[in-house]
Amino acid sequence: MQARLDYLKTALAPKLVKHLVSAAKVVDGSELPLATRELVNIRASQINGCSGCLDMHTKDAAHAGETTTRLNLIACWREATVFTEAERAALELTEQGCRLADGIGVTDEAWAAVAKHYDDEQLVALVTQIALINAFNRLNVITRQPAGDYTPGQFAGH
Repeated sequence: MQARLDYLKTALAPKLVKHLVSAAKVVDGSELPLATRELVNIRASQINGCSGCLDMHTKDAAHAGETTTRLNLIACWREATVFTEAERAALELTEQGCRLADGIGVTDEAWAAVAKHYDDEQLVALVTQIALINAFNRLNVITRQPAGDYTPGQFAGH
């Protein structure tokens, strides 16, 4: 696959991406567990068909110690026994938050489930993580960014 646009070589995109990355760093500094953040990133990227973000976040999660079993089962998390109740609630919120155009929105049940496991600060971080990964997914999918050559930590300085 060839990219439609190498947006990082434009004058505008690096400035925009810098601000998205800055927001992501705020979430990284929150009490929301890294494993949950990566599960959210991976599930959203699966739903949105973003190969670049899937490449990045599956490799980063594995590098951080996530198991192959859990990584392989994210797409079918409802049937898998390897996720905690809190992670399952976060994955449900992620799915509903990615599929807003389906007309259902985020149900009160999904919100109650995450609120049972996460405090207000963690909820802000979780919702922000979902919004940010959706923004990155859309940038990559719309411009058709290729995937496969990411190495863990490649963008650590960005």
